Amino acid sequence: MSNFTVTILGCGSATPTLRHMPSAQAVSYGKRLMLIDCGEGTQLQLRRFGLSFAKITDIFISHLHGDHFLGLPGLLSTMSLHQVGGTVTVHTFAEGAEVLRRILDVFCHELTYELRFDIIDPGAPGIVYEDKHLTVKAFSLSHRVPCVGYAFREKPKLRHIDGEAVKYYGVPHYAMQSLREGADWTAPDGTVIPNARLTGEPSRAAGYAYCSDTAFNPHVASSVRGVDVLYHEATYGEDNAAKAGARGHSTAREAGRIASLAGVGRLVIGHYSKIISDEEALAEEARKEFAATEAAREGMVIELG
Repeated sequence: MSNFTVTILGCGSATPTLRHMPSAQAVSYGKRLMLIDCGEGTQLQLRRFGLSFAKITDIFISHLHGDHFLGLPGLLSTMSLHQVGGTVTVHTFAEGAEVLRRILDVFCHELTYELRFDIIDPGAPGIVYEDKHLTVKAFSLSHRVPCVGYAFREKPKLRHIDGEAVKYYGVPHYAMQSLREGADWTAPDGTVIPNARLTGEPSRAAGYAYCSDTAFNPHVASSVRGVDVLYHEATYGEDNAAKAGARGHSTAREAGRIASLAGVGRLVIGHYSKIISDEEALAEEARKEFAATEAAREGMVIELG
């Protein structure tokens, strides 16, 4: 089973429809479960797809439009009702933190977990989460209100020990970590055994980026360059390009152009307008710019590593 996955909980836009839920994604990394955005119905989608409230540690909000934010007060309240413990960190703008504090003060006086806020400056976003394996970096998008995307990138992984080789050269157990980090081994008689004889190449570090909502902006490509999978909004088709630009959104073809500029491995489009009845047609438009494109759907699981 993959150690790094993304589950699409909602890939619709502002108006919930019978086809799609508002924006929300669940990023599972090791024992952590992190959310990106939290539109209405997110807690129901978590249940539907078998994801545990108790594992949620971080929630990353892209902006303060309702279809990305209004599911959060209810989710936080339900987590407390379920006696979730530990710490939950919401990464959002100062205004978002203030709104949540006021709502929770009225409806949920005593949380069972510690709720923290990591305040993002939309004018100077940067790394908002880091542990020994993973970084999450916020970057600016071009929408009608302050908005950021998020890039999840694994740190470089350690080299793989060649069990037969270390046994042959008599390398002691305490030296294994330094070998994984790339060091050579110096035997008791002073002979230096090159690391390449004792280890294999590390597994590739994976990357995932989330871009919603944004008008076409080539600068976004530099923030998501080289990720394995890019999720990029494609609210409209080319027949509504003028509407997309006026509302701070992208067409599917523009999403494909960003994926091509960024040299990503795969593009997943989403955030469909309520007027879209054929998501595959949008994917075909995006493929004119970037062949490795598919349309998001609720329940889709993206495996990254």
